Amino acid sequence: MCSLYTFGAGAYGIAVPKLCLRLSAPLRAYHMNILFIVVDDLRPVLGCYGDKLVKSPNIDQLASHSIVFSSAYAQQAVCAPSRVSFLTGRRPDTTRLYDFYSYWRVHAGNYSTMPQYFKENGYMTLSVGKVFHPGVSSNYSDDYPYSWSIPPFHPSAEKYENYKTCRGKDGKLYANLVCPVDVTEMPGGTLPDIQSTEEAIRLLNAVKTNKQKFFLAVGYHKPHIPLRYPQEFLKLYPLENITLAPDPWVPEKLPSVAYNPWTDIRQRDDVEALNVSFPYGPLPDDFQRQIRQSYYAAVSYLDTQVGLLLNALDDVGLSNNTIVVFTADHGWSLGEHGEWAKYSNFDVATRVPLMFYVPGMTTSSVNQGERVFPYLDPFSHILGQSKKVVELVSLFPTLAELAGLQVPPACPETSFHVALCTEGASIARYFNASEEKVEEEKGGCDDAYRCFHEESVALSQYPRPADTPQWNSDKPKLKDIRIMGYSMRAVDYRYTVWVGFNPNNFSADFEDVHAGELYMVETDPNQDYNIYNNTSHGVFFKKILGFLKH
Repeated sequence: MCSLYTFGAGAYGIAVPKLCLRLSAPLRAYHMNILFIVVDDLRPVLGCYGDKLVKSPNIDQLASHSIVFSSAYAQQAVCAPSRVSFLTGRRPDTTRLYDFYSYWRVHAGNYSTMPQYFKENGYMTLSVGKVFHPGVSSNYSDDYPYSWSIPPFHPSAEKYENYKTCRGKDGKLYANLVCPVDVTEMPGGTLPDIQSTEEAIRLLNAVKTNKQKFFLAVGYHKPHIPLRYPQEFLKLYPLENITLAPDPWVPEKLPSVAYNPWTDIRQRDDVEALNVSFPYGPLPDDFQRQIRQSYYAAVSYLDTQVGLLLNALDDVGLSNNTIVVFTADHGWSLGEHGEWAKYSNFDVATRVPLMFYVPGMTTSSVNQGERVFPYLDPFSHILGQSKKVVELVSLFPTLAELAGLQVPPACPETSFHVALCTEGASIARYFNASEEKVEEEKGGCDDAYRCFHEESVALSQYPRPADTPQWNSDKPKLKDIRIMGYSMRAVDYRYTVWVGFNPNNFSADFEDVHAGELYMVETDPNQDYNIYNNTSHGVFFKKILGFLKH
């Protein structure tokens, strides 16, 4: 059966073959290797997601062999909370991590992680680059030795990320936001993601030699700020081709608590020199185009690294028995709603790319020596897609099921003392059933929680220190959080309610509603027109409450 997931013309006008998912076959215990690729701050600006400007041939090629989820969402649009959430299979309210400054095993509960579970089931688990967020939130060790078989690798060039390495027009070096560079002039003559790819390839060769079943996580930094990338990638994106965001204004009915004032960007030398007023002052149009240009260039640079990594998987002959997962920790605003960075509940901040390549399931098995992922040059070149709304918290149970391991049980309502359970549901059921069949199976139901889940929704959240934008609104420390915004995204709407929050006992008070948002996506896809105050929304409020009680 190949009728559901088909291709049209590719992003570059190339006719692409039909993707044949073996949908009629049941999921089987594959016991395959896992290559888990997670990217920092990557929204789905990729050819395989229909972007006509961005050149991402290698990721698009991966997508052509994968099931691609077009509506996947992170649980919090900031690095450490999101990563701890999907790596433990628990939501931020259970990890109790909303900032960067606590370690869940001590602060909340000694929860097992996804790589730890694979390690305990006979896998060699390896971490390269930014997988866990470094620092307190992963115990200054990337959760080693719990999660990893050997100490995680961090590129030596990482420490120069925020140094003055960006050459200005005056020839001097700055710590800029927009930072195309000559790689040969960088410390060590390299960049962090280049080093991560090299190390990941070295590890692939090592595990091939050892014939060890592996879970290899590779975390890429770009397009995280600063937008520092090899300057030749600018050639792919002439500035005259770069447009502004379709809605570069602050929406009239956006509650002030929902706005993120992008303070980390303001501190970069090139942005600081613009003297933009806080919090709502817009960046000059020409500089907005430069940011968007550099973000896209950084994505194409990332694409080359992914291409080299996947090409190496072919080289070592492991493409036919390795599941590849590609995703990001959250998105990034590129001027939409007058915002930059992440730090919000909007789709541009919470929506992420998510695709699974499963040999023999999402693509036909290949013969020995046949290449699946030949490297593609972006200077010269989708899409088996599921529209189901899914969440990154579901990664843990999904990968366990795809690998043939026992799926961790669903967490009880209170799970702080439960080491192994998950608050996400496996989405592997979407791999072997058509969208129509899944819809038919819904039928009627009388349990509010079950009906809620069958509606296919994602829950995200973001903390704020106050009702109005402050200098710490983007990244409030736990002790300063006073309001929590819970946001529910379904196929046809996004509903957000901002409620009082007590950081001393981690409790949200849903009787203390500060503000709300309701966007109907079909008529308002960019989420610009908040109809919360002139629409009855009790049913949405009830759904969020039902979710949080489970």
